[in-house]
Parts: sequence; structure tokens; C-alpha cells
Amino acid sequence: MGFNEGFDIFSIMSMLFPVFFILILGIILFTIFKGIKQWSDNNKQPRLNVDAVVVSKRTQVSGGGNDSHSSTWYYVTFQVESGDRMELAVNGSEYGLLAEGDFGELVFQGTRYHGFTRRQQAN
Repeated sequence: MGFNEGFDIFSIMSMLFPVFFILILGIILFTIFKGIKQWSDNNKQPRLNVDAVVVSKRTQVSGGGNDSHSSTWYYVTFQVESGDRMELAVNGSEYGLLAEGDFGELVFQGTRYHGFTRRQQAN
């Protein structure tokens, strides 16, 4: 059995590299187009003002291991008068100002949060 016969790692890598490159490029392009479509769909929706209650809050953290940068996303779930619930992404300062049980006017457009004005509930 000679040295030139059998397993050749370089020929395998020359075939796999283009496949992985195309796969990663496809994932990136899919993510970009999905974001553009969501942005466009939100722009087509009317801007609505509805009475709502804050029913829950959550955060999602990624990264942050071994002295690396971490990212935090903030989400608030609102329940409107019809009983429907929607979870919207908010920025950190809005997240800190909202508490579960707050009642007020929610302003949103599609999946885009525009604001929440707290009001006193009438008993």
C-alpha cells in the first residue's frame, strides 16, 4: 500500500469548504431578507392605540462567557381588552419602567412597539 493511495484530507477539504461557505452565506442572506420582510410588513400595518395590561416580562441574554461581550433583549407581553396577548420587544429603559399588572394605552404597529402610557384603573 503506497503513500499516495487511500485517505486524502486535502481533497476532502477542497470539496467541503465551498459547501460550508455557500451554506453560511445562505443563512446570512435568509436572515437579512427575513428582517427586511418583517420591517416592510410592519410599515404596512396601521399604528394602533389600545387599552392593555402588562401580563409578563422576560429577558433573553446571549454571550458573556470568558470576559466576552453579552447582549440582552427585552420582551413584554401585553393583554388587550379582547383577551388576546402579544409579546413585543422593548428597549431596556422601557422594560425597567414597566411592571406586571400595569394598565394603560399601548401603541404598536405590527410587531413594532411604539410606547405604553400608564393609567390608573377605574375600580
